[in-house]
Amino acid sequence: MTESAQGNRPEPRTGESQGKTLGAKRGGGDPATRGRTTIADGVVEKIAGMAARDVVGVHAMGSGFARTLGAVRDRVPGGSKSVTRGVKAEVGEVQTALDLEIVVEYGVSIADLARAVRENVISAVERMTGLEVVEVNIAVSDVKLPDDEEDEDDEEPRLQ
Repeated sequence: MTESAQGNRPEPRTGESQGKTLGAKRGGGDPATRGRTTIADGVVEKIAGMAARDVVGVHAMGSGFARTLGAVRDRVPGGSKSVTRGVKAEVGEVQTALDLEIVVEYGVSIADLARAVRENVISAVERMTGLEVVEVNIAVSDVKLPDDEEDEDDEEPRLQ
């Protein structure tokens, strides 16, 4: 059929391409084109936080102040440990950038640890979200010394 015989209807295609074209029109096309998926910053932050904590040599995440506030929040009934502490994500449609603040254990090579954290975070975020991780900035805010009290925040002030 030609366009002139049927008004504005296009001429039907023949052969192999007809099935693909008609399939796409009937809904058999790429599922990625049939809707939109959005991923919240907090989702990426949780994934990155868990992946960073999995690396041996990372003692904690966040600055001293953030960890102190987190310790108070953790004591509240029903409160849970925040896996997003020390993690900030900026999420776009197809890419994300991450800022991590970590506390390292004494004796660990910071350069090697940062490389391992980057690799683990990038792998986890890209695998789970499909987003491209364009950068992972790591700030080392403290070093956990072997003789430091494990729970400095839990200590009661001593009266003299």
